[in-house]
Amino acid sequence: MAHGSGPDRRLGELLHRTAGGDEAAFAAVYDALADTVMGMACRILRDAAQAEEVTQDVMIEVWRTAERYRPDRGSAKAWVLTLAHRRAVDRVRAVQASTERETRAWRLSPDRDHDEVVDVVEGNDERRRVYRCLASLSRLQRVPLVLAYYQGMTYVEVADSLSTPQGTTKSRMRAGLRQLRACLEEGR
Repeated sequence: MAHGSGPDRRLGELLHRTAGGDEAAFAAVYDALADTVMGMACRILRDAAQAEEVTQDVMIEVWRTAERYRPDRGSAKAWVLTLAHRRAVDRVRAVQASTERETRAWRLSPDRDHDEVVDVVEGNDERRRVYRCLASLSRLQRVPLVLAYYQGMTYVEVADSLSTPQGTTKSRMRAGLRQLRACLEEGR
């Protein structure tokens, strides 16, 4: 029996059928979750092309490993989103590792076009400004934004985790983003 009720139960049943090789069931799972997976990947990666690749990889993984889904451990949607989150984070780590390799190679290169100290200082300054501006927000605005941007949650997931109505959460996040944007722009 699938976890939860309604759509969650239906997705669980579809995953069970997918595990048995039912292509129509997989198509239904894909239609139900591909956009959500893409949204999460976009938030984490900040790159639509990479998010599309991650979405495709995750949905292929769902097809291949649907038998691993365990309804007693959570909803089908949560299982798929966990796969997506892990895959997106892995992609971020791979990009960071590649960037670090390129940076090391660049440092070994005798012909440098710019001062690396300036890059480090500018990066640190940018981080400090973001933290300062986040700290200037009210707790009601800051917490949902931190959950959304640093934990990769949707506003619906943020609302659920904070036990706050979705509309209220969405309004607080919008107001917080406006204030954050204004703070960052005045600090330039």
